[in-house]
Amino acid sequence: MNSYLIPGFAALAVLAAILVGAGLAYRRRADRRAASLLQLLELADKLEADLKTCRAGLQQAHAVMSLNPDLPASSEQEARHAIDAGLRSLLQQRIWIRDKAPRASQDELDSTVSSMNETRNRLRPLLAALDRAQHDLDSAMREHLRREHDA
Repeated sequence: MNSYLIPGFAALAVLAAILVGAGLAYRRRADRRAASLLQLLELADKLEADLKTCRAGLQQAHAVMSLNPDLPASSEQEARHAIDAGLRSLLQQRIWIRDKAPRASQDELDSTVSSMNETRNRLRPLLAALDRAQHDLDSAMREHLRREHDA
């Protein structure tokens, strides 16, 4: 009587192991998707902050340069358009995240994360250059004002 129950128990044990393995795989995939979605939202926030920092720096630089006719004219309008285009593109990304990301494949999520990281990496040197230029501009303005005061 026991001899025919052993194969049944073995089959149940194998089935249970398969179900546990499938459950773990599903959980890992769900955790990875959740992490990717969170990363997308965080990257969107960081990219928006980078773009707004860039816009504020350019506005400040233009304000300083407009006070001194000796300094070269800036292409503020072009810069403003580029930043506005970046913000519009980011808005489209946020809409995609809201509408499509929950049903997107993991490859699509990974690709979007990668794309946003690449955008931030391309923006970093521009932000650093803007910061250096702002510092140089501030120094030039202080020197200019000192000379005017001394004259």
